[in-house]
Amino acid sequence: MKQRHFYSFLLLTVFFSTALFSQTQSIAYPAVGKGVATTFVTDYHCLGINTSALGWGTGFKDKKFTMGSSEFSMGMYSDSLSSTKLKSFYHSVANNITKKDTNTFDWNKQRNAAADYAQAGIAVFADYNWLGFSFQGKKFGGFAFNINENYSFNAKLNQQTSDIIFRGKLSNYFDSLTVVFGSDTSTIANNGNISSDTLSHVITGKISSPLQLSTITNGSHIQLMWNRSYNFGYGRKIIAIDSVFEIYGGIGGRFIQSMAMFNMNSDANGLQMYSSITPAFNINYGSIASINPSNFQSNSGLLPKSVGNGYGVDLSASVIIFKKLKVAASVNNIGSVTYTRNVYHVKDSLLGNLSVNGLSSYDVTKSIDQLLKDNGILTIQGTEKYVLKNASNFRFGASFQPFKFLHFGFDMIAPFNKENPGSIQNAIVSFGGEVIILKRIALSTGYYGGGIYQSNIPMGINFILKDGAYEFGISSRDILRFFTSNAHSISTAFGFARFRF
Repeated sequence: MKQRHFYSFLLLTVFFSTALFSQTQSIAYPAVGKGVATTFVTDYHCLGINTSALGWGTGFKDKKFTMGSSEFSMGMYSDSLSSTKLKSFYHSVANNITKKDTNTFDWNKQRNAAADYAQAGIAVFADYNWLGFSFQGKKFGGFAFNINENYSFNAKLNQQTSDIIFRGKLSNYFDSLTVVFGSDTSTIANNGNISSDTLSHVITGKISSPLQLSTITNGSHIQLMWNRSYNFGYGRKIIAIDSVFEIYGGIGGRFIQSMAMFNMNSDANGLQMYSSITPAFNINYGSIASINPSNFQSNSGLLPKSVGNGYGVDLSASVIIFKKLKVAASVNNIGSVTYTRNVYHVKDSLLGNLSVNGLSSYDVTKSIDQLLKDNGILTIQGTEKYVLKNASNFRFGASFQPFKFLHFGFDMIAPFNKENPGSIQNAIVSFGGEVIILKRIALSTGYYGGGIYQSNIPMGINFILKDGAYEFGISSRDILRFFTSNAHSISTAFGFARFRF
């Protein structure tokens, strides 16, 4: 398979076959339909959530080992865009990745897309499990390992930034346009009443009184993160008073390889931007690359080259009372990633002219190429390295299981620094649980509130066969989108390859 074909397949798999808002349930697809995870997950699913749960056992008699692979889902969320418009975004990204559709947006659609995205805000969080493994014994405790791929993107644009990104050199920001017909070059006013034939010959948009980039973008942010992490964890029982009171502790960590990082924020304090992106994205930085001390253009090999490495640490503790009530708290992903390849930062400057085209689809993730490439929207400078703290979080959860077939509880997840790419934006509170029917079918539902959620109702079904030896299921983080076009998310998650023995 050619590298570019493999890369398209990999990115499509990671982006569209993984979990929305992965900080809440990580790769634990059975927890997606519940909306809660802290005191519900065990085995390798608890990595990055609550490693102390590794000491609880698998929950199935005579089953100590758990293995899984290819657990994934897809999803995206916007607090303003309807599910119909999100579907347009979804298909645009898919077509761009697979090169299935290269037709250019017409100017009316670009104008409409700019209006849709202005102040709308959109978020995509993705998580894919390549391989997971865990062992859980009464005396030893539990150990787990997994390889996880995570992609996250979120953006909120002001009206002017959205117009420039989607319409490029034809943006209303520019008061004149340079038009070339053969050898004839002329300048015309950008008055909004220009024929399509003339627009197709525009090479540059210009403004007579240019503004600073920080002024143009004020109130906008764009964040991208794509990491591969090698996670491990250990948890065990620390104190036990018969079956009345048990205390568990857990520790975990990860080695992080980062393929892409873009962090732009513009507010009253000015414009800040740092980026470090794998050469597999094929961004042409132009002549600025030759004087960048971190310039890196090697694109050989099957997998995309990493541009940064780092680490994360997890700490957790939990209590089980009367074998029915569970309470747990954890701090996850404390650490950082150091970027040493293709590191760039922004230089605030005047935007007087622009020659790049607007976006050719609803895919706003392509805006990063427009912002960074040679003669793009931003003025960038190379730098040697950049250290970025991880998207860390604090979790607290509790649940009650009065019967083996009934388990319900709540979760609270809060970010340490919401400005970091990949972070949840605000605290999220959720409630949910599951009912197990005939020991084989687990039905789950719940409620999300806070963060970027308005009101989401998750739902899922998981099939448990041969006393837990094999399970598979499907779920969604917002079942409402299947019944109304006004829902603000698209989400589905499933797994089909989990085994216990």
